[in-house]
Amino acid sequence: MDNSVVNEIKSKIDIVDLIGEYVKLRKVGSGYQGLCPFHAEKTPSFYVSPERQSFKCFGCGAYGDIFTFIMKIEGVEFKEALKILAQKAGVTLHQFHSPVNTARQRLLQLSEDATRFFEKQLKASEEGKKAQEYLLSRKINEESIRKWRLGYAPDQWRALTSFLIKLGFLEEEIVKAGLAIRHETKHSVYDRFRGRIIFPINDLSGQPIGFGGRVMPGVEEKGAKYLNTPTTLLYDKSRVLYGLDKAKTKIRELDQVILVEGYTDVIMSHQAGFSNTVSVSGTALTPYQIDILKRYSDKIVVAFAMDEAGRLATQRSINLLQEKGFLIRIMNADQNLDPAEMIAQDPKEWKKNIEEARSVFDFYFQRTFTKHSKETPEGRREIMAILLPLLEKIPNKIEQAHWMQKLAQELKVDEASVVAEIKKIQEPVAEKEPLTLAEEVNQFPDRLFRMKKLERRVLALLAAKKLPTALISPQQINLFSDLPKKVIQQWKKGRLVKMREKSRELDNFLNALAVEIDQEGIAVEKELTLCLRELEDLKVKEELEQLSQKIKEAEEKKQDKILEKLTQQFQKLSQRLNHHGQD
Repeated sequence: MDNSVVNEIKSKIDIVDLIGEYVKLRKVGSGYQGLCPFHAEKTPSFYVSPERQSFKCFGCGAYGDIFTFIMKIEGVEFKEALKILAQKAGVTLHQFHSPVNTARQRLLQLSEDATRFFEKQLKASEEGKKAQEYLLSRKINEESIRKWRLGYAPDQWRALTSFLIKLGFLEEEIVKAGLAIRHETKHSVYDRFRGRIIFPINDLSGQPIGFGGRVMPGVEEKGAKYLNTPTTLLYDKSRVLYGLDKAKTKIRELDQVILVEGYTDVIMSHQAGFSNTVSVSGTALTPYQIDILKRYSDKIVVAFAMDEAGRLATQRSINLLQEKGFLIRIMNADQNLDPAEMIAQDPKEWKKNIEEARSVFDFYFQRTFTKHSKETPEGRREIMAILLPLLEKIPNKIEQAHWMQKLAQELKVDEASVVAEIKKIQEPVAEKEPLTLAEEVNQFPDRLFRMKKLERRVLALLAAKKLPTALISPQQINLFSDLPKKVIQQWKKGRLVKMREKSRELDNFLNALAVEIDQEGIAVEKELTLCLRELEDLKVKEELEQLSQKIKEAEEKKQDKILEKLTQQFQKLSQRLNHHGQD
């Protein structure tokens, strides 16, 4: 790829604006700070530098430019990140007119072509028109059908497979995309989705990566009501949230996400004006999905159907969300209707239910007191057994005291009794000793680790500020290992800028190092001198250790002349080390 195209895209996209689409940033000094989207954290350690057009996480160590960020956040290769950013920047990529040539890119194109096929079948075929009539009867309007690219899979064995083969895809690729199945005995290939309404599932950039298929009403005997793409190179249902590509901007804007269970629930909620709604993708809520949501907001309304299955799903989701520090509310609806049905009947009622969503413990109390009687000793015992472990986990003591008081009032018992019971289940948690530096880096000898740290520090100083090249002598360059030595040599020759232009990887690395120095505000030249001196001392100590070993061997072999020469070298190096210590 021509670097001029990369540079043109960089010139048109500001990294703060781009990352701001995914992460809540606030101005701090000359840069911006937020919670890292690449690891779980409660205290912001993710820093974005407008000056250097780079990001750096001081927690997990992630760093890079706009391309690196898109590659990591979207889970794509460089060429796909380039395509995404080129589209944002309005830059034409002629290279992408050629046939896609990687397995992932071919599967992405295959999924896009399959989506177009399903869309056309919904509009053009007789069966598809019946499917469209069903969608309209569910109050999903034509605009939503277009927006969500809903389609229909013909009730035929190889309709999609034949279409994709004509486009140049191989049977094996169609199987790998999860759209076809290979017969165990006949070894022939047939379509996975047949006679079903199709819901394309997109990645964060809006590209189809998987599909959900709902069987047409009245033909449930053909299999499960819903059928999903299996795990593929593109799609893993535990790592995808349906509708997030369309909801992420609104979630960040409102600082709240609405979580539902089904595809139609999401579509109808968006149609009703709640475009901050997403759903799990044919699975229970997973920790990975929660981590993705937390990039956008830590406030969530869980809006599952309130039948028994919905209550159980809500309970499981709450436990996971609480562990991740979410502020959770539960949709205040006691009807046995799913959200799509509720919205179809009365969108205003849906709005009211969302706005009046209860706190987690209101939900727990209501559910527990509905199942068990507070009028009997046995019922009160069951209620305490369910609620006390939940109350014990509340980190905020004031909030905990409020709910313990409420529990005592509901059971008509002394509050002290509740406090006494909760103390019984509290177990002291032994504090873990923090890892020592040596334990964290036990794969390196101490001196080697320190030398690597010093080399890194020197490169950071050079990357952060324009420094006189005379500050590092030719002799001092030899203190460094291969890559730092090459960088410093190019710096002394005035060629470092060109070297960075040729390597995005090196440029990103040096920018990340420079951000560390920017954050510290230190006297750079003095720091460089100290680093070089310590590097020299470590090299001398390394040579002294080697000489000590040689002296020991010479003594054992009684090699007097060699021993005398080695001893002189040892004394000379020792004097050099002592001289440094006196400076």
